[in-house]
Amino acid sequence: MPLSPRLELPYLEPAQAQKHVTHNEALRSLDMLVQLSVEAFDETTPPALPVTGQVFALGAAPTGDWAGQAGMLALREESGWHFLAPQPGWSATLAGSTDLRIWTGSAWVGASGQTQNLTGLGVNTTSDPTNRLAVAAPASLLTHEGSDHRLTINKASDTDTASLLFQSGWTGHAEMGLAGDTGFSVKVSPDGSSWTSALEVDPTTGSVSAQTGLEVAGHTALHLGNLLGSVSQTGGQPTGAVIESGSNANGSYIRLADGTQICLVQDFDAGSATFAGAGQFTDLYRTDTFSVTWPSAFSQVPHCTSHVRMSDNVVNPKSRALMLTPAIAPLNTGWSYLTVQRLSSDAHSGSVLVNILAIGRWF
Repeated sequence: MPLSPRLELPYLEPAQAQKHVTHNEALRSLDMLVQLSVEAFDETTPPALPVTGQVFALGAAPTGDWAGQAGMLALREESGWHFLAPQPGWSATLAGSTDLRIWTGSAWVGASGQTQNLTGLGVNTTSDPTNRLAVAAPASLLTHEGSDHRLTINKASDTDTASLLFQSGWTGHAEMGLAGDTGFSVKVSPDGSSWTSALEVDPTTGSVSAQTGLEVAGHTALHLGNLLGSVSQTGGQPTGAVIESGSNANGSYIRLADGTQICLVQDFDAGSATFAGAGQFTDLYRTDTFSVTWPSAFSQVPHCTSHVRMSDNVVNPKSRALMLTPAIAPLNTGWSYLTVQRLSSDAHSGSVLVNILAIGRWF
């Protein structure tokens, strides 16, 4: 009897007797194969109470009424079992599930195997040659299978990039990972073109570097790079470095972030100790009147202390009996109407050097 080349359905022949038998045989095969759904794959034992219309994909060594029908499809009919050999490429689903399998010629293999070595996969969107895996969804979930879960991003060489890029409207604004080297970094960008490295971690030492600065609770964190520098304040709160120091022709100064300022006028030459006076109690030897200017102005009158000495370091105690005698209190910018008097009748006429330490506030 001639058969169709693919499903092996019997053809009706001219002048054939009992044509309905041949026709019904073809219908039986079609009823089994169209939208093929089986009760079980690789089954070997017939059910005790089979139901008409059930189909089983038999295993390698079936028993009972299936004996000798290895690998066949078994259809239960009212009159018994009908067997048909599957052809390579035929597909069947497991009844009541999404388990789809393909017959290879020797076994039913899950269709999920076809997801290996795909050129691209798009979930609710379209993949492309660069983005070979593309997902359009409110969220993506990667979870464990009983214990740990690790996501690995691997690059070919040290100078390549392995990173996560964060975009807004397809414009990159943040990137973290191994960008062009083996050190972990976090970079930011206002426009997706110019990038600034905000955080870098040395892969050898583990040291963390914030090249553009670091803020804690809204304030710049202090470190060796900004501990010293120009101090500043806004509304009484420090906004610059912790310690500022400097010097000029008037002397040297130190400013602290809390507002404290220390000025030193060092070895100011007040001239001869015997510029005026007669060396008597009522007319002491003294220098000419002089003024000093603080190397940095105070915000209020500072507290001052002084030390005076002879420039030639004379050892005679009477020559060294010197005292700074101001006529007025110090000012924010300096101290005027100063003289140095000798509290003895010694007439040593060397120059007097004056040192004044002023402590106050710069704000």
